[in-house]
Amino acid sequence: MKQQDVLRALAALAQESRLAVFRLLVRRGPEGYTPGEISESLGIPAPTLSFHLKELRKAGLLDVRKRSRFLHYQARFDRMSELLAYLTENCCSLGNACDAACAPTGRKPAGAAAGRARRTRATTPTQARDRPNA
Repeated sequence: MKQQDVLRALAALAQESRLAVFRLLVRRGPEGYTPGEISESLGIPAPTLSFHLKELRKAGLLDVRKRSRFLHYQARFDRMSELLAYLTENCCSLGNACDAACAPTGRKPAGAAAGRARRTRATTPTQARDRPNA
């Protein structure tokens, strides 16, 4: 994900109503909701909701599809995952150790960070058990 895309996504989510809409759609899953359902659920007036949906789509965080006569908005889980990956990809890369909550999942460390990760691997059985990818 490019830095400009990250900034656009974060800016879109940095507004209370848009964050609420996005979180609602994340909870709903791929089925999504119609604007009327979103409006009713969150108490956001239709014209205001329309503006917020447009901003979230422009940021690449929502998709919309037409089912019969109705539009259904859904969260773009791929973009959400890309955003989280971007925010955490260099977690602890400048330190000698990494907090378990920050340790990347599903990725192998690269470059200088890989050497550092190998040097700082847990050595006791308890540490090895508690550390991901140990």
